[in-house]
Amino acid sequence: MAKIGTVAPDWFNQAIAVPHEDRVVNVEGCDIHYKLWGDAGKPGLLLVHGGGAHANWWSFLAPFFTDHYQVAALDLAGAGDSGRRETYSEALFAADLMGVCADAGFEARPAIVGHSFGGFVTLNTGVLFGDQLKGIVLVDSPVRPPDYDWQRSRRRSPFRPKRTYESFDEALERFRLMPPQECDNDFILEFIGRHSLMEVDGGWTWKYDDQMMNKFRFGDQTEALASLQCRVAVIYGEQSALFTQEIADYMFEVLDSSVPFVAIPEADHHLFLDQPLAFVGALRTLLAEWRHSRPHRGS
Repeated sequence: MAKIGTVAPDWFNQAIAVPHEDRVVNVEGCDIHYKLWGDAGKPGLLLVHGGGAHANWWSFLAPFFTDHYQVAALDLAGAGDSGRRETYSEALFAADLMGVCADAGFEARPAIVGHSFGGFVTLNTGVLFGDQLKGIVLVDSPVRPPDYDWQRSRRRSPFRPKRTYESFDEALERFRLMPPQECDNDFILEFIGRHSLMEVDGGWTWKYDDQMMNKFRFGDQTEALASLQCRVAVIYGEQSALFTQEIADYMFEVLDSSVPFVAIPEADHHLFLDQPLAFVGALRTLLAEWRHSRPHRGS
């Protein structure tokens, strides 16, 4: 776990102090919680967290985009402060994303950015609703070749069986990134760790549904990637244990030369925790290019 009480830099404190709304929209019988920053009427930008995470993984980043966008970050079904489902599916996750976009009032076609598991959700939303989107950005979400050697992958699921801890502080001390990696920004880890817990009978536990992956299976992600008709960009950690050069080359081959691939230096899988401002700069640049150019693929 990160060191508790580490002093955060000014940029971080200023970002999390930016006012936002907390909203809930019911999608297919499940309450979906999301946060909303910025002015109505601007183009929409939706941020989608990874497995076992929640909307507050984006709280210190979202305000950097409000000059040009109204920004939402949701808790996926089964995560954060959203409801749980009896079963999960690609179509339901996509409906959650589009339901938040509609409830937030995103009138023009929004852009969606998804990290890790959230990138796969975003990818499938692009397949199903690409004609309604400006484009999608996949953030360290590896689509692997059919013959990928899994023995070389340091992959561990974030959906571990949950424990209950007697106190909030004991639980916070147990917060870890999954898949495991080092991260020097203790102030970020403490912030997201504090927002990852909920009180239950007998103490404190994590907010995510640890049975989610027993109730859900992804389809063929290569087929999904190849069938995209909307704009797409890829950002990944240059030192990511999950997003190797082999995987980057494979995804580039499945897509085409018009798709930008941006590697963040000195960053592992959780790249915007490692290098948050570099990530902001990369995403701002991609989105600015989308605002001022015509797409080469799809619409």
